[in-house]
Amino acid sequence: QVQLVESGGGLAQAGGSLRLSCGVSGIFVSINTMGWYRQAPGKQRELVAVIGSGGDTNYADSVKGRFTISRDNAKNTVYLQMNALKPEDTGVYYCNTHRTWQKGGDVWGQGTQVFVSR
Repeated sequence: QVQLVESGGGLAQAGGSLRLSCGVSGIFVSINTMGWYRQAPGKQRELVAVIGSGGDTNYADSVKGRFTISRDNAKNTVYLQMNALKPEDTGVYYCNTHRTWQKGGDVWGQGTQVFVSR
């Protein structure tokens, strides 16, 4: 069974940076399209960034140029480097396979909370 453990969230000031990590077990991140997703208070979960098995990446327009998704195959871990943070980046951040997101799967980790102050 897939297990996902997100970490690295916290409180940041606008303009600051945070680096999120997602430890994965049960699958290999190297051969799966992995993504980061976030859910702001009162809103639905949305896609933030994905990284394909070939290393290709895609980002939501709202984070392009500020966020970078990457992975470490040896550690089976996915990262999200978040720079130039904005208050609207506040939310709970989750990682998962993009397939789970696309199919509406219900196996998710606990997420990591990010709060960006003005």
